[in-house]
Amino acid sequence: MNRRTLGCLFELLETFLVILVVLLITQLFVAQPYQVQSHTMDNTLAPGQFVLVDKISPRFDDFHRSDIVVFNLPSASAAAKSVTPEIERVIGVAGDTVDIHGGHVYVNATQATEIYVAENQTTDMPGGGSKVWKLTSGQLFVMGDNRKDSASHDSRAFGPIDSSSVVGRAWLRYWPFGKFGLIPPAQQPPAPSGSPVPSIAP
Repeated sequence: MNRRTLGCLFELLETFLVILVVLLITQLFVAQPYQVQSHTMDNTLAPGQFVLVDKISPRFDDFHRSDIVVFNLPSASAAAKSVTPEIERVIGVAGDTVDIHGGHVYVNATQATEIYVAENQTTDMPGGGSKVWKLTSGQLFVMGDNRKDSASHDSRAFGPIDSSSVVGRAWLRYWPFGKFGLIPPAQQPPAPSGSPVPSIAP
């Protein structure tokens, strides 16, 4: 092998290593791919679809209601045996009171307007009944858009999550290509004008 060929091989190896390092840094600190693996986000995201998770914006912009986030399950959760992060929607943020009763979600004593939930689908507690959570600093209340299939994997089962467990925001669906596009949050604040609906304690 002559010097020229050897030099070309070293250049190729060097280029490959640089690309590998850039990809690793990008996935660790900027964005990473995530495959939806369950029906918890039907009708918004389907199993098998791929999204890109934004890991930068949460560093300088707090999470908001209706953000779709990828997070690691709390260690105390029965579902935490899976190492695969979950994907759900933020329903409540720090300072909010989330109340679930009568098949509906109330945030700060006002019924949430959830245009992303399938029509005629109710939000119930696993096993029935009702419950109220008061979110403290750094906590998020998350639920899937498919309220029937997400109960065991969302905050109704394991309570609020810590924002530090969030990998990032899902912001772009890139597969299947026919569904390619940004995933804008459903901007429906859970405190519309008008008379609030009183919360009912459990």
